[in-house]
Amino acid sequence: MNHPLAVASTLPFQAPMFDKLKDTDYQPAIEAGMAVQLDEVKAIATNPEAPTFENTIVAMEKSGRQLSRATSIFFNLTSSATNDALQAAKADLMPKLSAHSDAINMNDGLFQRVKVVYESRTGSGLDPVQQRLVERYYDRFVRAGALLDTKDKEQLKKLNEEEANLNTRFQDNILKARSAAAIVVDRREELDGLSDEAIAAAAETAKAKGHEGKWLIELINTTGQPALASLKNRNLRKRIHLASIDRNTNGDTDNRPIVARLAQLRAQKAQLLGYPNWASYVMDDQMAKTPEAALELLTGLVPNAARNAKAEAAKLQALADKQGAGHPIEAWDWDFYSELVRKVEHNLDEAAMKPYLEFDSVLVNGVFFAAEKLYGLTFNERTDLPVYHPDVRVFDIIDTGGTVIGLFYGDYFARDNKNGGAWMSSFVDQSTLLQQQPVITQNCNYVKPAPGQPCLIGFDDVITLFHEFGHALHGMLSRQTYPLFSGTNTSTDFVEFPSQINEALATDPAVLSNYAKHHKTGEPMPPELVAKMMDARTFNQGYTTSEYLASALLDIAWHMLPADAPLVTDVEAFEKAALKKYGLENAQVAPRYKTSYFSHIWGGGYAANYYAYMWSEVLDADGCAWFQEHGGFNRTNGMHFRNTVLSRGGSKDGQQLYHDLTGRDARLEPLLKRRGLE
Repeated sequence: MNHPLAVASTLPFQAPMFDKLKDTDYQPAIEAGMAVQLDEVKAIATNPEAPTFENTIVAMEKSGRQLSRATSIFFNLTSSATNDALQAAKADLMPKLSAHSDAINMNDGLFQRVKVVYESRTGSGLDPVQQRLVERYYDRFVRAGALLDTKDKEQLKKLNEEEANLNTRFQDNILKARSAAAIVVDRREELDGLSDEAIAAAAETAKAKGHEGKWLIELINTTGQPALASLKNRNLRKRIHLASIDRNTNGDTDNRPIVARLAQLRAQKAQLLGYPNWASYVMDDQMAKTPEAALELLTGLVPNAARNAKAEAAKLQALADKQGAGHPIEAWDWDFYSELVRKVEHNLDEAAMKPYLEFDSVLVNGVFFAAEKLYGLTFNERTDLPVYHPDVRVFDIIDTGGTVIGLFYGDYFARDNKNGGAWMSSFVDQSTLLQQQPVITQNCNYVKPAPGQPCLIGFDDVITLFHEFGHALHGMLSRQTYPLFSGTNTSTDFVEFPSQINEALATDPAVLSNYAKHHKTGEPMPPELVAKMMDARTFNQGYTTSEYLASALLDIAWHMLPADAPLVTDVEAFEKAALKKYGLENAQVAPRYKTSYFSHIWGGGYAANYYAYMWSEVLDADGCAWFQEHGGFNRTNGMHFRNTVLSRGGSKDGQQLYHDLTGRDARLEPLLKRRGLE
């Protein structure tokens, strides 16, 4: 069957031909791609020649190109610009793709060939990267059930199929519930405290959703909602907060039965594969190695984070009392009074910063400028390539010397048919074996301004932009032969390290002064405002650390359940007990994500891995210290980071990559200092 994805795109760098692709193309292309790959795998498994690195491992690396070409575009669209047709196709395809993976990973003839190459890997002239590739393939087969007997393989296949279906239902429910939970506001005076730009955007959103003459406050993925920091109307703040935390707990989008079963079936999968729980299975393949190591890091931070949050709450209450509020500080009050305290303690007003943080300036004069400063990259926008939505922008990635090394797609504004949050992905992964150069995409969810208005963002949004671009750089600057090691294909608790290093560039003086300019006058952010901003970096870190730790520890609690544990029937009670156990039961500080809308762990590939952000931040904080010890964020250090980390992908263990960069193990002290947790 001929379709636009049967062969590689003829556009530069195999960029997707969105002008030729229809919604109905993807499912046939993916199903055809699966069939082609199964034929390729069969040829490898039945090859009459003795197994070698080339005819088995490299052959596997070359297989599945048609499938990956189709899935990379399809899954980017279902995240960024979905519709009923794509969602229906996804629901139908997920169990088929799960079965397809099982058909490969449980193919005994193929595994026996991999095993032969694995057992002779050290004496067959393979270089260290090739040996690691063999080891990763062998481990991947074993971790996918290759050593199980026929009965257990069949049981694992059933569990994998059920998990794929539940993941899809969970994510569909997230999108629907987030849209349904948007708050309609009838009177403009209720929005007192929001900026004129934010109010105009809320009016535009309401109009687009059929509420002309009203205002619509849409929710973002996290528990906390940006509007709560500035809305003076306490009743509206409460409405927004309750709408946020009650998501996916009722009606057709209730995710609680789904997560309870997901936790149970993952524990059952772990038991089949020889692990006491899913967390042990996941972390065995990470830098942490065990849940106990992750718990040691997280629980070690709890006492000081909780102490600081308690002290912060006392300050908020004191200010509220002084103003005659007449109520205790509740979760929906925290951000509002926190902003007031920030103004008092640091004379820093988030609203005063925003005019200096115009999105396009942050992107071009901040993010892109920093990439040139450290790595010699420049970005040239082009309008000749087709895109899947008019908001999407495309840039050539130009290396030192003027060579174009790939493409970068930026999709920055929120839409109803787009997942919340921010992420990096790819349309094409770099690989010299496959003669592919990177085509990288970055998604954010900034509120699109009303026509003619600037897009002014908060400093947290600036950090998000730099963070996700750090992942993008990991993909852009990959220089790997084998696709399995390309770009961000590293352990999850290492992959956040490059992105967090890139966050630090947002406050590098040379970078900050280049992008933080008033959107009307072009005047730089006043030095005193910059100084206040830098001084306030540990402000509210008790709260910020506690809300993160609550979610990370909930993740581990769910995924340390053993296979024989009874099905959890009261999700809220489970949450409460877990938070109490870890010393994080605090009505004023809700988890960053509650269980029912925790996309990372139930549908986003971070199951038993949310700890990875803090694990990576230990590397990041010590890595930033290394930069400062060696002269700061300059080209020399940037190229060292590029050559030892960004270009290496997953070709070495994360610990070794960190050693290659710094020559040492990461220390915890820089993290404690950064977060004010000493």
